[in-house]
Order: sequence, then structure tokens, then C-alpha cells
Amino acid sequence: MRLVILEAESLGKDMDLSGFSRFGEVTVYEKTTEEECPERVREADIVICNKVRMCSRTLSGAENLKLICVTATGINNIDLDYVKRHNIAVTNVAGYSTVSVAQHTFAMYFYLAEKLRYYDDYVKNGSYASSSLFTCMDRPFTELEGKTWGIIGLGAIGRKVASIAQAFGCRVIYYSTSGAHDDPDYERVDLYRLLKDSDVVSIHAPLNEATENLMNIETFANMKRNAILINVGRGSIVNERDLCCALREGLIAGAALDVLSSEPIRSDSPLLKMADDDRLYITPHIAWASKEARTRLIGLVQKNIASYLEGGMENRVV
Repeated sequence: MRLVILEAESLGKDMDLSGFSRFGEVTVYEKTTEEECPERVREADIVICNKVRMCSRTLSGAENLKLICVTATGINNIDLDYVKRHNIAVTNVAGYSTVSVAQHTFAMYFYLAEKLRYYDDYVKNGSYASSSLFTCMDRPFTELEGKTWGIIGLGAIGRKVASIAQAFGCRVIYYSTSGAHDDPDYERVDLYRLLKDSDVVSIHAPLNEATENLMNIETFANMKRNAILINVGRGSIVNERDLCCALREGLIAGAALDVLSSEPIRSDSPLLKMADDDRLYITPHIAWASKEARTRLIGLVQKNIASYLEGGMENRVV
């Protein structure tokens, strides 16, 4: 049995991949381009991948291929028609990053809401050392308790965020992007009401026709002027040019993004023109990537392989 890991770099250099060797001969590549892929998978029985497109262009010579393990929840890089025609099973992983993403959501909120960038710089640039006052209140901040936290997309991650927000004393409301989700534990509202009422809006929804460009200049105009937007869902849910406009015009108080419409960020992105604006905070798609979450992910991929080899996933396409 030959296993090929195409994008070990995306799992992190601190991860132990030795457990895959119990399934057979393992070849590990740190990264793989679509041009390199056909040769690398040519003799593989199992391919472990993330972002490399799995389609006729990359798989046409892989006559032994039986299983593709995606090291993520989304399978948009898999040509499902092709793998079905060639009886190639596909598995993904889900639920591994819920705690990590929820934690990062609040890390981003507090960094913005408590003006931590300003106060860290205030101490480190010498301003505090030259001050006659024991404290500094140049940038006032407010408490989270008593605020309304609005959630767009109340899946597993959205629910985890909701429970933490409640622990901080927030009122929690949510908007169902599919229109079909009802949760008795939280108040469901339409998008207009959520934006009007919320002091914090966090996005945990998938990208689809209903959510693409959901946050644009019109929807930003419905938000509170003191509201903070957090996007840990998918980048294209937020119109980035309109977000920059909303921040410049003071339609919202701040925004934190962990996902972008193009990853890595394009050098001509309008977001980079606001690099010195402390109302905008951007991290490079790391919310999912705590060490514990990545360890869980690798364990789930190995469990999927074991299940397949034991006959539990033959011809399975997620």
C-alpha cells in the first residue's frame, strides 16, 4: 500500500506524521503544485491532500488510486464527478477545529475591543516610561457583559461561540443563512435585525450562493457605529473593498478577519492599504490551527484510512 502526503507543510512542521506508516509505504512532500501532482500520485493507492485540485488533470495517470483523504472539512477541490466515475473514495474531516476557532474568535475580539495594539505600543515605544500617570486611558474600551453578540451561521463553531459569549454575559442572537436552522437555545432573527441589534457580529457560515458578498456596503450601513465584525467563516462572505469603505466612513468601529477572498492575500488587496489602521486586524487563516486541533485532524485522517481498509468506506464520496 502506497500513501502520498502532498502538502505536509499545511499540517505544520511540528506534527508527527509517523503514524501513517502503519498503513504502508509513505512518501511525504512539503508542498505540491498541480503541475507536480500527476507524477507524485502516479503509483499511489492513497492520497492525502488539502488544497491541490483532484481532477482529471492531476489524477489521470493514478491507476492505483483508491482513496483521497482531504485534510479539511471542505471538498471543493475535489472533482466529484471524476472520482465517482473512477471509483475513488473520498473522505474529509469535521469537528476537529471547533474549540480552536471559537478561541481565536474571542482573541480577535478582545485585541480590537480593548485597543491592545495601541496600549502595547504605548508601553514599548517609551510613552509609559515618560508619563507622570500610573495608567493610560487614551483609548477607552467597554465591557462585553450586557452586549448583544450576533452570530451568522449557528453550526458547531457558532454554537461554541454562542456559549462562550453567554458566559461573558452577552445576549446571543443568530441568523440562519440557509433559512432552515432553528435552535431552541438561542433567538433566531433576520439579517437586518441581527445587524441592527448586535454590538459584535461574528461569521461562522460556509461560502455558498446565499452567503457570498453577504456583508457589503448596504449591510454594513445597517450595523451599529460601535459594532465589531469578525469573520472566521469564509473570506468571500465579506466584500473587502466595501469593508474598507465602511471602516473609513465610520459605519462600524472595527473588523477582524482570519479568512480572505484570496489566500495568501493579494499584494494589491485594498485591505493592505489600511495596514496601519488599528481598527482592522487580520490573521493568516490560523483560527483552525491550534496544535491540539491539528493533532485531532491527523488522528481523524488516520481513522478514515483504517476504516476504509477495514471495508467501512468502500466507494464512499463525502
